[in-house]
Amino acid sequence: MQHLDALKNSTYRPIWFDLAQQPETLAPLTTNSECELLIVGGGFTGLWAALQAKERNPEADIILIDKTFIGNGASGRNGGFLNSSLAHGETNTDHHFPGEAEKLYQLGQENITELLATLERYGIDADYEAVGETEVATNQGAVEAIRKYYNVEKSEGDDVVWLNQNDMQAQVNSPTYLAGLWRRGDQNGTVNPLKICWGIKQVLLDLGVKIYEQTDLIDVQPSGKNHMMAQCENGNIKSEKVLMATNAFTSCIGKIRRSVIPVWDYQLATEPLTQAQLDTIGWHKTRHAIGNHANMFHYYRMTKDNRITWGGGGAVRYYFNRGISDNYADIPERFEQLSKEFFETFPQLAGVKFSHRWSGIIATSSRFCMVPGVTHNGRLSWAVGYTGLGVGASRFGARVAIELLGYQPSDVIKMQFVRKWTLPWVPEPLRWIGVRLTQQALIKADKNNGKRGLWLKLLDALNLGFTC
Repeated sequence: MQHLDALKNSTYRPIWFDLAQQPETLAPLTTNSECELLIVGGGFTGLWAALQAKERNPEADIILIDKTFIGNGASGRNGGFLNSSLAHGETNTDHHFPGEAEKLYQLGQENITELLATLERYGIDADYEAVGETEVATNQGAVEAIRKYYNVEKSEGDDVVWLNQNDMQAQVNSPTYLAGLWRRGDQNGTVNPLKICWGIKQVLLDLGVKIYEQTDLIDVQPSGKNHMMAQCENGNIKSEKVLMATNAFTSCIGKIRRSVIPVWDYQLATEPLTQAQLDTIGWHKTRHAIGNHANMFHYYRMTKDNRITWGGGGAVRYYFNRGISDNYADIPERFEQLSKEFFETFPQLAGVKFSHRWSGIIATSSRFCMVPGVTHNGRLSWAVGYTGLGVGASRFGARVAIELLGYQPSDVIKMQFVRKWTLPWVPEPLRWIGVRLTQQALIKADKNNGKRGLWLKLLDALNLGFTC
């Protein structure tokens, strides 16, 4: 079968690791140390937090630690979609933060503008392409849904283009496409996420931030009235403030641990397409960043060297009791499902091989967007739970987290988005049962033109539903 043959010689490794020059892995912490600000986690949130804290207070003494190496978590394993949304869409925003949709939209736009300006200022080449984002319809219910989105967004003056079936297939030739909504502009686009991580790492070193890789945090507790003490494998770090940027990985802070669950996502990358293969889909002319309108949606884009990365869909999984073991990383069935769905979307690419397969953990919150918080009398803060939109939103999350620690706080930290209590996830086994039932119901709804069944309607009634 072609979807199995296409996987035979693939390497388990994120494609970004081959498309970016990996810096030297830094030495671990081996002795006791002190600093003003300790940041735990070397992904987007931790890196952006260190950089913004340094920019706001150049004299700040900052240490950043990571359990493995910078960018090895979700920040270096995602699809590289740069999206300005902070709260996962207007519907979700209105539901959880009534009255703040316009403000969060403006903050999201400003965040991406500042993110791109920062990359330019420090000379970080992240392979950014301002292709916008394109939402495609693959059933009639989706056509009707995205047509409504188009009418609303167009009336609000957004730079959007409606693509009927012929138009959409002329842009990207897939027999599954019935329509499309192209959100243009210079905010949303695609990047090589690992180039951002490793680029910021070097900037931080140049600015004097101390970075210890291969350093595992065991626990962090108050130390006296004004300090925190972080216990690591081979040394302790005494600091005035701590910022937890661990996202989906199990946290020693209960409030963080209860606010998110780790959800595994799986991706594939093709070998570079030949000119003849590119011509069969026509995608290389516009290079749309694509996601289909569905609950269990796929997301896919083209890389600089004309590969297709392909992720999401029904392969996404939550494993019992917050499973994050490497045993879940390379499961053949997940990649086989992705491969099958890829060739259903692009049957004309029969014979194309996948060079890479990989996986990563998404931190999903019960409000389907970032969860910030602060404890220990303002000495420990966090920003976690981006639920799939962390490439852009993590910079804003980092801003919120450092402001909660007193680094030039603004009115942003007074918003509901920051202050509102987040519903914690229920304990096992109810958590696994609930997530699995919900996923099955979402898959069923996708097969039924988006019509939600009894389980999803119950969750909606309890204000726990997810709407794509």
